[in-house]
Amino acid sequence: MSAIAELQSLSKTKGRKVSAKDNKAAHIFLIPWTIGLFLVTLGPMAMSLYLAFTDYNLLQSPEFSGLDNIQRMLEDQRLHNSLRVTFTYVLVGVPLQLAVALGVAILLDRGMRGLSFYRSVFYLPSMLGSSVAIAVLWKQIFGTTGLVNQMLELIGIQGIGWISDPNTSLGSLILLNVWTFGSPMVIFLAGLRQVPAMYYEAASIDGATKWRQFRSITLPMISPIIFFNLVLQIIGAFQNFTQAFIVSNGSGGPADSTMFFTLYLYQQGFKQFDMGYASAMAWLLVLIVGAFTAVNFLVSKYWVFYDD
Repeated sequence: MSAIAELQSLSKTKGRKVSAKDNKAAHIFLIPWTIGLFLVTLGPMAMSLYLAFTDYNLLQSPEFSGLDNIQRMLEDQRLHNSLRVTFTYVLVGVPLQLAVALGVAILLDRGMRGLSFYRSVFYLPSMLGSSVAIAVLWKQIFGTTGLVNQMLELIGIQGIGWISDPNTSLGSLILLNVWTFGSPMVIFLAGLRQVPAMYYEAASIDGATKWRQFRSITLPMISPIIFFNLVLQIIGAFQNFTQAFIVSNGSGGPADSTMFFTLYLYQQGFKQFDMGYASAMAWLLVLIVGAFTAVNFLVSKYWVFYDD
């Protein structure tokens, strides 16, 4: 065997030893994550699935009840109302939020001065949007004597209780969700920066208007970004809890107008101590979110374009 062949053989043997050592180290570092996966995620999910078919009040051992909780969900009018409120919030709030986020991203993409400052200002509400402090602030702004009504009085308009009126309380929460557009806005801005300028230059030479350029170039080119934001925001909207809890003092009022599905689930599990029913509701939410996500992926092939 030549010296070169011996060196190659040694290199391969050393490479295999280093690779095996690296694999061993990787497996060791993965142990905490694996333990957490089973103890914090898969274990509670399996337990929740079992409790969904039981009658369990936290004080006594769970008793298997078969499909009673599912039958109860079919007959529970407050649950049906919570689904209506949540679907309205998702179907109205998410498109509005994405539209505002895209509009602001387009304005910021025009190379204005102080872009970093404006980007931070617009992103800040997104960081604080789900916090208790922002929910309390929103409750004060839209209260009967809040800032909104004080401004309306200046122009001679008698304000209403935006939070206490069942006709406007859900709209106030949707407005709060739209206000937290910073996160999708930053992602839209990054996507807009990736659209090649030569497309717009060619369209301008052909006489295309700005609106035509937006429809024929911008939207198709950033359609993967729109799809990404859409899936994320829908999943987040279905899980909305903090704002509804703070604004309604945990009651879902007035007249159950802000009774989100997660809030009703919380009431059943931690106020009524009906953990079996709450577990069944939790799995219903998982199925709903999974169905929405699956439908989004199925229809994405008709409107999402990838630049190969």
